[in-house]
Amino acid sequence: MALLQIDNLTVEFETATGWFKAVDGVSLSVEKGEVLAVVGESGSGKSVAMLAVMGLLPWTAKITADRMLFEDRDIRNISPAERRKLIGKDIAMIFQEPIASLNPCFTVGFQIEEVLRIHLGLDRQARHARAIELFRQVGLPNPEERLGSFPHQMSGGQCQRVMIAMAIACNPKLLIADEPTTALDVTIQKQILDLIMSLQARNGMGLIMITHDMGVVAETADRVVVQYKGRKMEEADVLSLFESPKSNYTKALLAALPENATGDRLTTVSAFFEGTPEPASETRA
Repeated sequence: MALLQIDNLTVEFETATGWFKAVDGVSLSVEKGEVLAVVGESGSGKSVAMLAVMGLLPWTAKITADRMLFEDRDIRNISPAERRKLIGKDIAMIFQEPIASLNPCFTVGFQIEEVLRIHLGLDRQARHARAIELFRQVGLPNPEERLGSFPHQMSGGQCQRVMIAMAIACNPKLLIADEPTTALDVTIQKQILDLIMSLQARNGMGLIMITHDMGVVAETADRVVVQYKGRKMEEADVLSLFESPKSNYTKALLAALPENATGDRLTTVSAFFEGTPEPASETRA
């Protein structure tokens, strides 16, 4: 039984000219303890698909799927109360803009303790002790002092560590990391990525890593789903994807990597195909 199983997910948004398909018939699954990378350019529907799973899209969005199962439980039509119990506890997400995701009006300590109060029902003393433990776990210095800080008093890398601490606070079974190293400098990116992977291995979580960085895919993933304009182009284990990509879009992504450049110029992805790229005829598990 897959931890998460999504079949034929479609997400549409109403625009001035009609309905726009941000996600078009995407299917994917992730097992307990597995790392699934969802890769593609900006606008390929990676984040939207996961926000649909989390129930965080606007009510005006039109979401359909043949199946959307978490631990064999259909989460398409669960009540708001049931979803609140599930999201943040069993399924958690690290968002790509930590400063925008944290409430500027409350200390980071209050925000992480609120998660512990709502989902685990811990008393004040237990919440405080757990928050300190989590801040230590994610490598925040002087955790007792940091609990009293507001988001604007912390760096981007520190805020991202707070977001990771909040995401793992209740030991989720599935963690979704949405471009977790965006807008961080290279050194901090490596630290954050290493932290997420060490926590995933330690806690045995299923992990969905949303990224546009093929280097991150190579370093972290067991399996890969490649998306383009809302459609799934290809799915394969990470070694097969890099050694023998089947979709012309996947080939274009790999060919456009800086290490594959010829001469002194980088080549754009679109230079490798004409028209609209088509999905591979079959996917490989």
